[in-house]
Amino acid sequence: MSGALPPVAADDEAVPAISAKIVIAGGFGVGKTTLVRSVSEVPPLNTEAWLTEAGEHIDRLSMSEAKHTTTVAMDFGRITLYPDLILYLFGTPGQPRFWFLWDDLSRGALGAIVLVDSRRLEQSFTALNYFEHDSAVPYIVAINRFGGKLWHDVADVREALGLRPEVPLVTCDARDSASTAQVLRELVLHTMSRARLQGAGAVAGSPTADG
Repeated sequence: MSGALPPVAADDEAVPAISAKIVIAGGFGVGKTTLVRSVSEVPPLNTEAWLTEAGEHIDRLSMSEAKHTTTVAMDFGRITLYPDLILYLFGTPGQPRFWFLWDDLSRGALGAIVLVDSRRLEQSFTALNYFEHDSAVPYIVAINRFGGKLWHDVADVREALGLRPEVPLVTCDARDSASTAQVLRELVLHTMSRARLQGAGAVAGSPTADG
């Protein structure tokens, strides 16, 4: 992927902007809230609650030593990715007791980003399984470079996750707005490419006058 969309026309000010919904999914503590916060051009909405010892039997407190809160509904942000494209970002909760919200958050989405921590790949399997088998939303996978470091080779991560060849796998630093914006561009490109392929397939499969 080139990472660039077709240029906007010179008179783009006359082109009305369209909006699209994007879902940011993944396990607990992979950086979803950080990603939304880093790139949102409006004050992000976070529905976070403190992790406490009282909730230890239902919340996984040991997954991230530095994390003291958990998203209990969603994260929300907005970014004007291009002059004619506004993205509304919805981050899913990572704790298992809030997974029932994923269907509502994914409804009507243009695409999804499954964010993973390559040091804890097992925490990504639920989100990957959801978008692979229980949702029609196109998705890509992004490895969050914690501490700015890529802990494992990208090819090794792809194999460990069992990703299909057509699912893009990219890396990012969820703290960095430019890095996050590039991942969003990759997702938009992926959804456009899928739409073109599906459109071509529909045309190829249409009955002809001779048929």
